[in-house]
Amino acid sequence: MDNLEDIKWSGYLRQDGKIGIRNKVLVMYTVECAAFVAKEVVRRINNPEVEVVGFSGCTDNTYALNLLLALIRHPNVGGVYVIGLGCEYLQAEKLSQYAAEKGKFGSWLLIQNEGGTKKSIEKACENVEEILEKLEDTKIVPMGFADLIVGAECGGSDYTSGLAGNVVVGRFFDFLVNQKGIAIFEEIVEAVGLKEMLVKRGISEEAREELASTYDKAMEYCKKVKQYSISPGNFVGGLTTIEEKSMGALIKSGSQPIQGVLKVAEEVKNKGLWLLDSTPDPYFMDFGFTNPNDNEGLTDLVASGAQLLFLVTGRGNVVGSAISPVIKITGNNNTYSYMQEDMDFNAGDILSGACTIEDSVFSLIKLVTQICAGEKTKAEELGHKEFFIPYKYQDDKKSKRERCEGNVTRGVRA
Repeated sequence: MDNLEDIKWSGYLRQDGKIGIRNKVLVMYTVECAAFVAKEVVRRINNPEVEVVGFSGCTDNTYALNLLLALIRHPNVGGVYVIGLGCEYLQAEKLSQYAAEKGKFGSWLLIQNEGGTKKSIEKACENVEEILEKLEDTKIVPMGFADLIVGAECGGSDYTSGLAGNVVVGRFFDFLVNQKGIAIFEEIVEAVGLKEMLVKRGISEEAREELASTYDKAMEYCKKVKQYSISPGNFVGGLTTIEEKSMGALIKSGSQPIQGVLKVAEEVKNKGLWLLDSTPDPYFMDFGFTNPNDNEGLTDLVASGAQLLFLVTGRGNVVGSAISPVIKITGNNNTYSYMQEDMDFNAGDILSGACTIEDSVFSLIKLVTQICAGEKTKAEELGHKEFFIPYKYQDDKKSKRERCEGNVTRGVRA
């Protein structure tokens, strides 16, 4: 670990040149009516690399569609099998076609066309097993920090989050950006009172304008829903105001210039540090809440291409992700000791004086290297494979320019 820039591990090369640290098959459902079949297929195959994801809604929602498309093209995904009922807006065949265009193995079916539950499960199991066989030939290539996208968010924050947990993540982000990697942080609703501090870090005038407007939108959203991003659990953990919590949350972004603002499911174009905006856009702010749970935030980060995720939690959390490994970090020694089966990394030794910040960052770099090389996180060991896709309104240049990626939703029947 002496020459950090020389660290390499093996990754899975995709057709578009991106590299994954996992080799997943997604069994994707296009409506809640198809969820049982999809989940049963994954249960029967019983392979840790086969995951179930999907959207429960039946109506047309561009935000959800763009997010599913982003999951399909994710570098940790090698195959996609889409299961639909047959009368919903999202079209299984067209999603499967999109996957093929992105170089992913896969196929699709409609339960109505197959004759019901049992026949659909049997056919899907056979097809997914075939995809798994094809993925055995995935090309393995060297991978380093320059090939890595890491996303970070907070959940269950306490007073130690801003003093240790988020501090270590921020320092790691500085390291990653210096290594020509990509770092993404979110939770603009946890930047209350910090507009000037945030905006001045924009790398260009365009970036500064994006940061300012994103901040203003988030504050309007919080006012509209009559709630800021602070909870009773935060108070129990020693935080007193949303401004205090925000100071700790922003620290996880580190100190590098911010390249700009990403919308959910927008691909990163440049290396460096980015802010992810997951707040609903103004037109339909009443329709959908931002971050109803930590799983939405993690899924949003995955949709930006993050192969690896950090979840900083002072009070403890247990969740994982269906697509990208989640390293759960705490700055609280008591939390780490009490929830050691779920927590991956203890930054609390900084506060106890057992190590320096630099020592802790070095340890986190080492852990990231091990996880990227295939070692399982605690969530992976326990089988946590959460994801969450809500209804949300998103009206941005990506949605307008690439709406439905070839008309994926149009037409009632495939």
